[in-house]
Amino acid sequence: LDTSRPMVAITFDDGPGKYTDRVLSILEKYDARATFFVQGKNVAGYKAVMQRADNLGCEIGNHTYNHTILTSVSASTIKSEISKTNDAVKKITGQAPTIVRTPGGAVNSTVKANVDYPMFNWSVDTLDWKYRHSSSVVSAIKSNVRDGSIVLMHDLYGSTASATEVLVPWLVSEGYQLVTVTELMELKGIYMEAGEFYTQAY
Repeated sequence: LDTSRPMVAITFDDGPGKYTDRVLSILEKYDARATFFVQGKNVAGYKAVMQRADNLGCEIGNHTYNHTILTSVSASTIKSEISKTNDAVKKITGQAPTIVRTPGGAVNSTVKANVDYPMFNWSVDTLDWKYRHSSSVVSAIKSNVRDGSIVLMHDLYGSTASATEVLVPWLVSEGYQLVTVTELMELKGIYMEAGEFYTQAY
């Protein structure tokens, strides 16, 4: 990785699911990496996919166990949602996630006090879950991406997988390095703190 070249972190939420392997294939083809913020309840059903993502150098982040909106639950439930997902991921990859994305990006003081990891939202929202159309996802990224962007997508939709097959080669052709969220922050010299909240690296 070259710190003098632009870089972007593509992130996929809510999986793993039936399209995650397709997304991984396009990442592998272009030697690109992404971050997958997974729901703990899904990972046991996709062990091979999780192992493949890990082997390809992608990052596995924590997106709670049940996709619970953390701002509406108790401190003990917050801790449980995070720890159960960490345990589920560690069983498969041997390593627990070190970053969190809260469902809906919802954060308040209680969440910050009880999530002992850096938390990430995004600077480019593709709204792929809403439109379910690959061309709208592609145009959202082409119009808004910049050096240091964190892009939000969801690997639950075939339309998002199709968009990824267009976007990865386009981003590479534009000179972007596709990195994990942690790589992005480290390469941009941004120190991540537990309980703090980040949306981009610029």
